[in-house]
Amino acid sequence: MTAVHVPGAPRVEDGHLVSTNPATGVEAGRLPVAGPADVERAVATARAAGQWWAGLGFTGRRERLLRWRGLLARRIEQLADLIHTEGGKPVADAVVEVVSAIEHIDWAARNARRVLGPRRVRSRLILAEFAGHLEYQPYGVVGVIGPWNYPVFTPVGSAAYALAAGNAVVLKPSEYTPVAGQWLVDCFAEVVPEHPVLTAVHGLGDVGAALCRSGIDKLAFTGSPATARTVMAACAESLTPVLLEAGGKDALIVDADADLDAAAEACVWGGLTNAGQTCIGIERVYVVEPVFDAFVDRVVERAARLTVGADAADLGPITMPSQLDVIRRHIDDALARGGRAVLGGADAVQPPYVRPTVLVDVPEDAAAIREETFGPTLTINRVRDADEALARANALPYGLGGAVFGRRRAVAIARRLRSGMASVNSVLSFAGMATLPFGGTGESGFGRIHGEDGLREFGRAKSITRRRARSLLPAMTFERSDADVARLVKVAKAMYGR
Repeated sequence: MTAVHVPGAPRVEDGHLVSTNPATGVEAGRLPVAGPADVERAVATARAAGQWWAGLGFTGRRERLLRWRGLLARRIEQLADLIHTEGGKPVADAVVEVVSAIEHIDWAARNARRVLGPRRVRSRLILAEFAGHLEYQPYGVVGVIGPWNYPVFTPVGSAAYALAAGNAVVLKPSEYTPVAGQWLVDCFAEVVPEHPVLTAVHGLGDVGAALCRSGIDKLAFTGSPATARTVMAACAESLTPVLLEAGGKDALIVDADADLDAAAEACVWGGLTNAGQTCIGIERVYVVEPVFDAFVDRVVERAARLTVGADAADLGPITMPSQLDVIRRHIDDALARGGRAVLGGADAVQPPYVRPTVLVDVPEDAAAIREETFGPTLTINRVRDADEALARANALPYGLGGAVFGRRRAVAIARRLRSGMASVNSVLSFAGMATLPFGGTGESGFGRIHGEDGLREFGRAKSITRRRARSLLPAMTFERSDADVARLVKVAKAMYGR
């Protein structure tokens, strides 16, 4: 029997990974699959290239990264069309993704020296004879395993910062979007032709596993919690440090004094953009009782206007075919447990698309509340007050992002969300702000990309002390006398004993 290929599902053919559009089945490209030896060679080549790259210093790397940024900016439409062709994402959403990635390249390039460069660190009285120095040295080779839902923005969020810090990067794009990943690598090679500082290896999960065990110096991974555990276990064999972004189940809290029109508009965007296939997407909404009905009406009115289709639509197809079963299961389970569909519902899943679905009064133990759906669905539940909303929002083991709409208490509520990030009177905005770190807690992973913390994530802190005078309180020497020890005790008591 001849196997039937599902559009969008990756397949290996004659040693090549074949990528197809999830809606049309049109081939986006094919790339050679890397075996374990290929991965090892890629890392060895990157290590040699990385020595040259690190030797360029901050100024040389900044110049080249800004050239890469410029080339991407001039080719925004080309890359956005490729993202659309390969993953099905609407072109407008793809443009936003590319522009956000460009912003991060620019910030990382311009700020690496300030954040990571050598600096003097003030010493304390007990060791006043020493000067302290701190710098951040590159790890060497950083592996990046990227996702399919944001095949440019997410890997760039690690790769650009790792490159700015002086590392070489080996990228393993998702098998669902390998062509976009290779496009980034090829574009970088145009502006940095001297050495393969940024390279890619392609294939299925076994290639990612090989990258974990290839001798890289650090790994940045974005994907599901289950795969994150597998990645972490593989890296643990060689004590390779990891940075993990492992998905979320982000909540939006709408307080009584919120601007309901603005909150509804943001909710629809935050939950349904990219057909809901966003790790920081809004999946759960908790609305205080007095404004619940008015808010739901506004959300339904806006979500019902969205178009679904392959071209020039608001929502594209579900990129990963197996996710359709997850979305269907979540909707069916929510309805079976007493939830109500005020938009969409049981027939919303029409492969390869899912129509916008808004569910209300869904029990907190339903799959649609507790598990990542990764589809264009929203669950909206009423709560007595913000405290109950916070208790429900924080009840899950996830902790990536979240949002709050309100006036008087919104910032205070946002601080109490168990999450690595939160937006007030907006959604997802922290992702595009290059000056802020991005990452989660709990089941959503650990480590940070973006911002100053993101740069430091890809540099080893190196501390250096230098003697600059004779010790007035000699302690770390066998030449110390009883009088020296007595003086040390006297000074410590005077300084710290009060």
